[in-house]
Parts: sequence; structure tokens; C-alpha cells
Amino acid sequence: MQDHGELLSIILTIITASTPLLLAAIGELVVERSGVLNLGVEGMMAVGAVCGFGTALIFGPYVGIFAAIAAGVLLSLLFAFLTLSLVSNQVATGLALTLLGLGISGLIGVGYVGQPGAKLAHIYIPLLSDIPWLGPIFFGQDVLVYFSLALTAAVGYVLFRTKLGLVIRAVGDSHQSAHALGYGVIPVRYACVAFGGGCAGLAGGYLSMAYTPQWVENMTAGRGWIALALVVFASWLPKRVAIGAYLFGMVSILGLAVQTKGLGIPSQLLTSLPYIVTIVALVIISGNRALTRANTPACLGQPFVPDR
Repeated sequence: MQDHGELLSIILTIITASTPLLLAAIGELVVERSGVLNLGVEGMMAVGAVCGFGTALIFGPYVGIFAAIAAGVLLSLLFAFLTLSLVSNQVATGLALTLLGLGISGLIGVGYVGQPGAKLAHIYIPLLSDIPWLGPIFFGQDVLVYFSLALTAAVGYVLFRTKLGLVIRAVGDSHQSAHALGYGVIPVRYACVAFGGGCAGLAGGYLSMAYTPQWVENMTAGRGWIALALVVFASWLPKRVAIGAYLFGMVSILGLAVQTKGLGIPSQLLTSLPYIVTIVALVIISGNRALTRANTPACLGQPFVPDR
């Protein structure tokens, strides 16, 4: 029974660890589908984490959720202005955004270090939550776990079943053709970048209000980079993003679980497992050119200047 309880605890922790990866990656997928490469996910997550945490202390975690989203959106709009309006280099601007976000979050969060946070409550469904094993896993999660899965399904539906999704993919695959057909390439990309920023901010807020309800500088710990890798790992398909997020979440938590067993494996190696898996997955995927070419937005990272 003790082993069963420990296994259930590990599964629940995997779900919690996977949710911020899924939120950040699904937002970045929409951004890249529109033809924009935003490498500032880590910075937006950090700002979302500290703004969500600080707001949750005063107004509660549900208001903190909206503060985290707003922080991510504001930072992403700065990126959009620089890259879409001023046509700066997207890679360099994204890297600068990460550094800016980490710096701002550290500055804002100085007074929050060591303070206990307001934890996002779990939603327990009567009777269903009491079902052995299945109840806690499927009917006893916090609202953002359910929201992340619903958002993934919604993004998949919109991108591949609606006219809006067709426009987004058209802008990402051939912005000149989309512009010639009368679609506003820049407004569409602005909206997609803001959506991705909101998702990244929400992912950061989840870290500071649900995963570990506290504020610690650099608490994103490279998750933004893993989210970026997940988009490539998933070949820009929402369903695969969800699978990848839970796979990477499982790797990170199992590494921590193995440490508690005292097997003599260096803790540094176990801690680095998610990043090692990320590198290996990207190497394998990059070797399959047919797979990457099939779904990679043709205009990814390319600037667009509308005809005057």
C-alpha cells in the first residue's frame, strides 16, 4: 500500500511539473505557426511568476493568474514592437527579452524571497475524486491543469479546423501571399505573439502559485528553453506538444524520485536529465528532415515589411 501511495504521489507530481511546460509550449507553437520565432519564453515566464506571486499575496491566486498573464503579454508586446514594427532581428531580440525578463523579475521579487505564497487550490469533484487511483489523477487537479489540456485541444481545433487557423498558418507559411490576399500579416503576428506571451506568463505564474508556491529568483530553471524545444520536438503539432510536455515532466520528476532511493547515482546527473533528453530529442528530430520540413512554417523567423 505504501508503494502504491508513493507511485500515486509521483504521478500527481509529474502532472504538476508538466503543466507549465505545456502552457508555455502551446503558446510558443501558435507564435511560431504565425512565422515568428520568440526565444524570450524564459524571460516572460520569470516575469509572470513574480507578478503572479506578488498579486496572489494581496488579492489571492485567481487574481494572480490574470496578473501573470498580463505580465507575459506586456513583455511579449515589447518583443512584437521591436521585431514586427521596427524589424529587428528576432533571435537577438528574443535572447535580449530573456535577459530582460530575468533581470526585471529578480528586481521585482527582492522583497518576496522567503515569503510563503498563496497556493492555487485543487478542485475536488464529489464522488469522482474518491475513486481509487483515477479519482485523484483525473478529478482532483487544480484549475490550470484542466485549462492547459482544454487550451491544447482548442489550439489544435482552431489551427486546423477554422478559418482563423488557416490565416495564421498562411501567414507563417507565406506572408507575401497572405498579404497579397488582403490579410494583415503584422496584426495577425501581433495577436499570436501576445497569445504566446500570455501563455508563457501563465506558465510562470503556475510555477510560483501551484508547483512551488513561493518566489525564488531564476525559479524557471530553463523551463522556457525546454518549452521552445518541445515545439520542435512536436513538429509544430498541438497533440504532440502535450505528449512531449508530459514526457519531459516525467523525466524530471523520476530523476528526483531516483535521488531519494540512494542508488549512488550523482544528483547532478539526475538533475540534468531533462536537458539531456531535450538535446537527444532535438538531435534525433533534426536527422529526420522529411518530418521537420512537413510542418515547419516556411517563413519562421523571417521579417516582413508590407509594401508601401
